Amino acid sequence: MLYHELRSRVYEANCALVTRGLVLQTFGNVSEYDREHGIIAIKPSGVEYAKLKPEDIVVLDINGKSIDGSMRPSSDTPTHLVLYRAFPQLSGIVHTHATYSTIFAQAKRPCICLGTTHADSFYGTIPITDDVTKQEIESGYETATGVVIVRAFQTQNLDPKSMPGVLVSSHGPFAFGNSALDAVDHAEIMEEICKMALSTLLLHQSIQPISQVLLDKHYLRKHSTQAYYGQPAAT
Repeated sequence: MLYHELRSRVYEANCALVTRGLVLQTFGNVSEYDREHGIIAIKPSGVEYAKLKPEDIVVLDINGKSIDGSMRPSSDTPTHLVLYRAFPQLSGIVHTHATYSTIFAQAKRPCICLGTTHADSFYGTIPITDDVTKQEIESGYETATGVVIVRAFQTQNLDPKSMPGVLVSSHGPFAFGNSALDAVDHAEIMEEICKMALSTLLLHQSIQPISQVLLDKHYLRKHSTQAYYGQPAAT
């Protein structure tokens, strides 16, 4: 039952990448970490989304050892494992090659916060990582991808809860969340933010980021202890 529920959530989150227009062919993957039971579920490598079934989702431990499932897990599994170990706040990770966020990644450019749509979900500039070096690529590319993401967050003093996404240089976006589907939500928002930012920069190349006071207002009204956006939780 435990594996069934986790697999079902991760299957639905992977399917959501297709319905939300975030992936083509077999690009992309979603995982979720059940920290209470120490198990991770992730999309199998290279399986077409139209053919994917809940029972195909691979279940692993935090060391990457297969616990249940007959298929090979996503080739990006080592990246997910690095991030789950480094960021105990996370329980869901998404990787896509969605067009606009990948454009920023390929341009090696962070996505600065230009407006309140961005500020509602991402507290400031979405970071770009360093390049993965030749030595890192040759010693373990997917692991190194996780390492450069962690390094970007550490050097820029970022919290993956308030900055639930990152652009990997020359590669593409990763997004985070409290669950697989929450991470997909952030991936979808990040793609729209990057789309809007690219168009804005085409119109006004020297535009300045949103003011700190407006960034604070929009982010904190949804995500702080004094948040007042939406409805109060049921008691």
